[in-house]
Amino acid sequence: QIQLVESGGGLVQAGDSLTLSCAASGRTFSNYAMSWFRQAPGMEREFVAYINRIGDSIYYEDFVKGRSTISRDNAKKMLYLEITNLRPEDTAVYYCAARRPHTSNVRTESSYEYWGQGTQVTVSS
Repeated sequence: QIQLVESGGGLVQAGDSLTLSCAASGRTFSNYAMSWFRQAPGMEREFVAYINRIGDSIYYEDFVKGRSTISRDNAKKMLYLEITNLRPEDTAVYYCAARRPHTSNVRTESSYEYWGQGTQVTVSS
């Protein structure tokens, strides 16, 4: 199994940028596709972005498309999510999640085996 620990969250102002990190430990990180999800207060957790094992297949949810970049460094066992032009509606706990190759849609939470504890992002207007 692998363990995931997110960092990089905080309180920022609207229009700022932020880079979230997810550090993995344990088994081979490169065996897992990775995604970011988020959960706003009182809302269901939702998909944000996906990257496959080698980083050549990437998807973004519409609300971050064009202002977000997901990336990974397999040698360092790290996953990143940069979000620019942050909006108050981006306020949420952000989670990284890992899954082995799977046929389910990348948005399917149950297809992910491992989850981090989350990092809080708060965007003030």
